[in-house]
Amino acid sequence: MAYIDIFNGDADGLCALLQLHNHSPRKSSLVTGVKRDIQLLSRVEVTAGDQLTVLDISLDKNRDALTDVLDRGAQVFYVDHHYAGDVPEHPSLEVLIDTSADVCTSVLVNGHLRGEFAEWAVVGAFGDNLEDTAIRLARPLGLTQEQIESARELGTYLNYNGYGASVEDLHFRPDELFELLRPHRSPFGFLNESRRVFDRLATGYREDMSRAAGVRPHLERDGAAAFILPDSAWARRVSGVFGNQLARQNPSRAHTILTECVDQIYMVSVRAPLNEMRGADELCRQFPTGGGRTAAAGINALPGERLDEFLEAFLSTFRAE
Repeated sequence: MAYIDIFNGDADGLCALLQLHNHSPRKSSLVTGVKRDIQLLSRVEVTAGDQLTVLDISLDKNRDALTDVLDRGAQVFYVDHHYAGDVPEHPSLEVLIDTSADVCTSVLVNGHLRGEFAEWAVVGAFGDNLEDTAIRLARPLGLTQEQIESARELGTYLNYNGYGASVEDLHFRPDELFELLRPHRSPFGFLNESRRVFDRLATGYREDMSRAAGVRPHLERDGAAAFILPDSAWARRVSGVFGNQLARQNPSRAHTILTECVDQIYMVSVRAPLNEMRGADELCRQFPTGGGRTAAAGINALPGERLDEFLEAFLSTFRAE
């Protein structure tokens, strides 16, 4: 019997798994990747009795692989907040899925563990751009304003590190970053003892976001704006956090960030208005490789010939009333 942890390589996936490992320390195999690398279950070889924990990846995108590992005799604990579609019924499957716009996987794990490691859930919520949720979780913990700001920064940087076309774009591999975070029951312990890691992420974030600040909108309408970033590693790294920043700065406006890739392909991030978090996942699911959640979604590979079609659908979805 083996433990296998399959998790999204962003802040939410990391912070969800950190809570579970703090609650039940175990030696496990780690299966992860860049944030957009979500069809992770198909990579797993299992035998009967193996215990799998799956965090922050869409069940809809992993349904066939999930059915396969269950048929092979594995036990699966599946926690997520993305669109799931039909959820299989199986005696070896435990599912905790909530697609509400104000929750993320870290928050769901926090509820499952009855707040035992809530500080990591605060970091995960900040990383997923759920400001109000993070503040709500932080309030009963008695955190100082300085600690709240540190949690916000750490969540942002962990999320930033997850974006890229491949792990070569990242400052830290997600499995490597998890191992650096794992010894710490609290994010503030990590910040006190592993400042080198934090500072490397902070420096990269500031440098990349300074480049993004010079990008002007490709189009701008009432209630929606689109930005196109060039085919470069810095642009791939900021594609998500740049959208989060724009959403906070303009909470009544939807945003999409399209990052140019090779062969006239675009990687797409969509952020619904923070004042009305809906529609992002439905928009992206209209296109192959698209998915996500109601407030934030994306398309892994949008063909260039469908760019205008996507922009028209984006404006239609988020047209100001």
